[in-house]
Formats: sequence, C-alpha cells, structure tokens
Amino acid sequence: MTVTPREWLRDYALLALRVNLRTVGSTTGTVLIYRGPREWRDRVAKEDPPPAGRLADDADALIGDMPFAPERSRYLTAQVKALRAVARRLSGEELPLTEYARACLGVSARWLPEETFEEAHALLDAALPRRPGASLADRLRTWQAAHTLPPGRLDRLPALVERAVAETRRRTSAVIPLPADEVVRCRLVTGAHFRAAGDYEGDLRSTIHINRDLPFNLADLLYVVAHEGHPGHIAESLLKERSLVEEQGLLDQQVRFMLAPSFVISEGLGLHAQGIVFPGDEAQAWLTDNVLAEQGIAPDGSDFAGVHRAQNILFGVWANTAFMAAEGRPDKELAGYLSRWALTGDAENEAALGSLKATGMALYVLGYFHGWRILDSWLAAPDRDARVRRLLTEQLLPADLERPGRRPGR
Repeated sequence: MTVTPREWLRDYALLALRVNLRTVGSTTGTVLIYRGPREWRDRVAKEDPPPAGRLADDADALIGDMPFAPERSRYLTAQVKALRAVARRLSGEELPLTEYARACLGVSARWLPEETFEEAHALLDAALPRRPGASLADRLRTWQAAHTLPPGRLDRLPALVERAVAETRRRTSAVIPLPADEVVRCRLVTGAHFRAAGDYEGDLRSTIHINRDLPFNLADLLYVVAHEGHPGHIAESLLKERSLVEEQGLLDQQVRFMLAPSFVISEGLGLHAQGIVFPGDEAQAWLTDNVLAEQGIAPDGSDFAGVHRAQNILFGVWANTAFMAAEGRPDKELAGYLSRWALTGDAENEAALGSLKATGMALYVLGYFHGWRILDSWLAAPDRDARVRRLLTEQLLPADLERPGRRPGR
C-alpha cells in the first residue's frame, strides 16, 4: 500500500530518531538536529531501542516506497541511504571508510596526496610573518599567540562576537535578504568538545556558542562568526526553515542527520562563509579597524586570508588521519602525521585522537574537507551570489555541484 507524503515523512523522522538513539543513546545528540513534531520524538524516547538490522530494513522500505517527484525522491533517497549505512554499521557490517563515506556523505573520499598539503604550507609560508630560523609550525603558533585574546579578557568576547555578527549579517543581507528582527547572542561555554557552534533555535533566535576552555584567536573572529552565523550555519538553518518548511511544507528539513550528504554542503558553506562576504583582504581590514587596534594588537604584515585558505586545505590532513585511524594505525603514528602536515601541537593531537575515535567523527572530518573542496570549484563562477542563495534556500547534494551544467531541484 502506497503511503502518503506525510506518513512517509513521519516514518523518515522516526527512523532518524531511532538511528540517533542507537548511535548516541539519546533522541537528541551529536549526529541529529531535530526540530520536527515533538510527538514523534516523544514516541521514540519511550521505545526500547530497536535492533539495528530492523532499522536498515526500515530504510529499505522508505527507499522502495517514495511518494514524491523524481528530483525530490533523489534527494531524500540520498539521506535515507546514509541512515541505512549507519544502521548496517551498528548491526556489525564493516565497510572500508571510502565506501562508508560514499554511502553516507555521497562523496568520493580517498587518500589525499601530500603535495596538496605542501601547497598549503607554501601559502602559510607566504602569509605568515618572517622569523629567520623558525619552523613553519612555530611561526604559525607565534602568529596565533600574537592575536589571541588573553584569558583574563575572555569576557569581552561576546561583545566582539556581537559586533562581528552585525557586520556579517549586513554583508550577507546584500546577497540575500535577512529578517530585520533576527536576534543572535553569544554564549561562552566550558567542557565542550567543539571550538564554536551556531545553533538556530527557531523564531528568529540563535546562539553562537564559544568554547571558553580554548584560546581564541581574534584574527579568526570573522572566520568563526561567518561560519557559525551568516552566511553559514545559522543563516542556512533560518532561511531553509522559512523557504522549505514554512513555505513549501518540506518537514524533512527539520530532520537533519549529520552523517549525510546535506552535511557536506553545510560545512563546505561554513568554510567558505568568510570569503563569500569578505573577499580578498576585507576581513583583515575590518578586524584591524574594528577589533585588533582596541585590543592592542598591531599589524604584523601577515595575510589572514592566506592563513585561512591554507587551514581549510589542511582539513585534508585530518581526512587522511581518519583513514589511518580506520586502518588501526597506532596513536603515535597518527599524532606524528598531524604534527608533520597539520602543524598541530601535542595538546591538539591528543584532542584530535580522542575525537577521531568518537562516533561518526571519521566521517565528520571527511565532510569538512570535501565540502570545502566541492564548493571551492562550484563558487568560482560569475554568478556566485546566485549560487550562494541556492545553497541557503535549496536542498542540494554534493553530486549536484560536481556535475557541470546540472540544475538540481529544478
């Protein structure tokens, strides 16, 4: 018997909630952002976790009984395949990470040649101040330390974030209209596993959470705020809630499984967010005039945009390290690889190794680099602003953006 679209979307939401429950032990957690009907979440919260094999069967049933037009079915099938792959893994099926990434993220993720990272190192070498005799890693850490807000001044950070939010919203509004009564606050948190996170809470209210346990580099202020806020995660969540959920009734947009193709697009947008609204050296100029001088940080000849592009490329080091971890390589080898190519220190390596072994994190880091890679090519076009608007209002797949000439969702 054919199900109605509403029944299918209910079953899709229940599947995502159940997979999340089996993965993290909760109906809310690190692999699912859920803003759908409360009664569906409450229903799953009261259940005993179903066998993972049954969840894989449920995913097959959803794929086989799709009551939507072809393009919409194609998008939803990709999301359900991700849930199915995770359910199968929970039931004991082991796939090589390359195949697992293809099933979940919809990308071809393979070992990246170190020449890619050598190019990033060359970018950093040109972007950082000269220090004769110092290694590139030492020069990077010195630059970061020179721009870091001292621990005793962290209470100033929410006001600086608020100032940066106002500017990123103003510039994003020139690309796509934003509601004038939107409110974004900053909250400093402790004990978090992230550096920063943007959370759209509904009703035009959002929070950017900043981990106060970590040093905050003010040269990264716009890089972080644009990524988590506008035109990054908060803007995408708000605008898609309006255009897809409220206007078109696409309730699946309120069920965002993080180990799925849509995540790749979101993180790629986040990593490009600063460059979208601050092309060239405009981010550095704004920070110099509005933040750094009043904090007593003088210009040092560095190129912030060059540093940030290099750091985006170096997410590929984390991707390679995920492959090494999946092969069971020893922690010492993983830490050495990160130090050599990502230029990380001991504390960062320790945190990285813990993260890579957490649920879903191997896929998570692959999504970052490949999202950045795909959008780096796709956004390099004369109609870039129109493409940004599509990223913020349409449901797209990585495969759509890697196919020249394709108009997904049309």
